[in-house]
Amino acid sequence: MCIAYTRWPEQFAARYRLKGYWQDLPLTHIVTRYASNQSIAIVDRERHFSYQQFNQSIDNLAAYLQYKGAKCGETALVQLGNVAEFYIVFFALLRIGVVPVNALYSHQSHELNAYAQQINPTLFIADRQHSLFVDDGFLTTFCARYSSVRLVLLNNDIGARSLNNMIRQTHYQVIATPTPADEVAFFQLSGGSTGTPKLIPRTHNDYLYSVRRCQEICQLNRHTCYLCVLPSAHNFCLSSPGALGVFMAGGCVVLANNPSPDHCFKLIEQHGVNISAVVPSIVNLWLQALRERGGHKQLSSLRLLQVGGASLTSLLAKRITGEMNCQLQQVFGMAEGLVCCTRLNDALDKITQTQGYPICPDDELWVANEQGEKLASGEMGHLMTRGPYTIRGYFNSIEHNQETFDHEGFYYSGDLVSISIDGYLTVHGRVKDQINRGGEKIAAEEIENLLLQHNAITQAALVSVEHDVLGEKSCAYLVTTTPLRAAEIRRFLNQQGIAKYKLPDFIKFIKALPLTAVGKVDKRKLREWLID
Repeated sequence: MCIAYTRWPEQFAARYRLKGYWQDLPLTHIVTRYASNQSIAIVDRERHFSYQQFNQSIDNLAAYLQYKGAKCGETALVQLGNVAEFYIVFFALLRIGVVPVNALYSHQSHELNAYAQQINPTLFIADRQHSLFVDDGFLTTFCARYSSVRLVLLNNDIGARSLNNMIRQTHYQVIATPTPADEVAFFQLSGGSTGTPKLIPRTHNDYLYSVRRCQEICQLNRHTCYLCVLPSAHNFCLSSPGALGVFMAGGCVVLANNPSPDHCFKLIEQHGVNISAVVPSIVNLWLQALRERGGHKQLSSLRLLQVGGASLTSLLAKRITGEMNCQLQQVFGMAEGLVCCTRLNDALDKITQTQGYPICPDDELWVANEQGEKLASGEMGHLMTRGPYTIRGYFNSIEHNQETFDHEGFYYSGDLVSISIDGYLTVHGRVKDQINRGGEKIAAEEIENLLLQHNAITQAALVSVEHDVLGEKSCAYLVTTTPLRAAEIRRFLNQQGIAKYKLPDFIKFIKALPLTAVGKVDKRKLREWLID
């Protein structure tokens, strides 16, 4: 049984196969092709995994899960950080056709429950070191709430639920049963602006093409050494080209457990890292460290630094090439599919002032005005796109899909962009209420709905605040029936189990929210009040 999803029309699927974008291979092909290779695939602290060990670990876990009754077409909820087990679990599930959702390690009970409600997972895999799992309190409640969960495995645990033990076991034989290449392989998480987290169905065919093409553009090979700084589940560092692109090239992925200059510079020097991907706030931290205490020698191996996930100013872009002495590549992408990037041989002004152009010749992009009419080159408007690796619909979201995809299958991303006459894309911001806090996306509606659950809060509005390092922070405007303190609000939100980065950075209490002429909350005025 396969997961239901919105398919590409047959004429498009046929064209994508004819042009070689879709090769009808499972995503596990990325690692199985190197199954006997002894070169290092993953460096995780003191642990080193050769490709042969990596593939054997995947087989071990996949075989154990099959032994425990896991079947093709079932689903899994996974929450692991920047550890080798993240990739082992990911490929083990793909190998037996179990479709995972990879929650971010920063997510808490609110997010995990939201994902579980949508997929009814049969497997739940997490980490004992995460704050939710230091004891069995949340786990017991979670499994009681979701009776579909038949098996729980925990990283860094001991006993019968130890993920690590199951990865080491060789008692069982795996029978590879991946979902067909044009079926759903796994779900990505949407960074959209709606209150309910949307799941993005990615097939083997569409995702494998995106990884392969990004690998080609970035010229990865077996000598590539990639530092994974961002959360491993992020689409950027998973596939653009990310860790999967490095594995496809036979290179090495070095895992960082935090983005600090002290930690990352040491790893870059120690392992000869030559490529990494970060968000602008991390660039700021690294450049500040270089100015204050040096470290340029530690970065001497770094050839390419990809920057994406949030707006990068041209000033900061120029500092990267000037002060870090490496190539900059701007990347604009989305978990829904489309990836744009500058090319390694682009002129400096293109690299520092644009987000490049699409990776595929069959990526179709145009810019619409408020009425949905096509704008001329260079004019700013709403990004519309479709292509061989951009989804045609969110999972189980009929109403939202009607708002987000037009009758021709073009995806309305919510980004404000302009496209030059030579095809280079410049991102100017977002249309909807989404706050981009250092690359972490916060849906204003989600937090507003949680705030309104407080008995004393009658109105709530969350808006973005410009910030030099993170790009944006968040400010909550609240109307209350009784006096409250900011600390009480944050404690209340913590009790709802949301990720820490979603907590409002600033909280302001007002008598009434300003309204537009049509009666909607005037968030533009709220932002103006912050400036005043």
